[in-house]
Amino acid sequence: MSMSYRDLRVWQKAMELVVAVYQHSHRFPKKEMYGPTSQLRRAAVSVPSNIAEGKGRSTDRDRSLFFCHARGSLLELETQILIAKELAYLDSAASEQLITRSGEVGRMLNALIQSLKTSAEAA
Repeated sequence: MSMSYRDLRVWQKAMELVVAVYQHSHRFPKKEMYGPTSQLRRAAVSVPSNIAEGKGRSTDRDRSLFFCHARGSLLELETQILIAKELAYLDSAASEQLITRSGEVGRMLNALIQSLKTSAEAA
């Protein structure tokens, strides 16, 4: 039986990142609920969502496409973190922590995408 997306370490790490983003963005000004707060959270949620959707696809090509979407959302998230830092909604320590977690998820996604490319080339 194949693994569930919930068994993927990259999905688990991405979920931890979502929780951290929600915890930190909870402190943003209420006036920003529909601006930076929403953008940051949507980008964060998109990462594990795309990983899960990719895992459910039937071909390596389709899986890789959704994992690449997850990587794009991760880069969007990093940009939103940097914007929040510039606006002083996140302090340096919080932004560094989120960027570090994002980098870890990014490396895991890159390895996953590369493994799909390698297996496709071998076939």
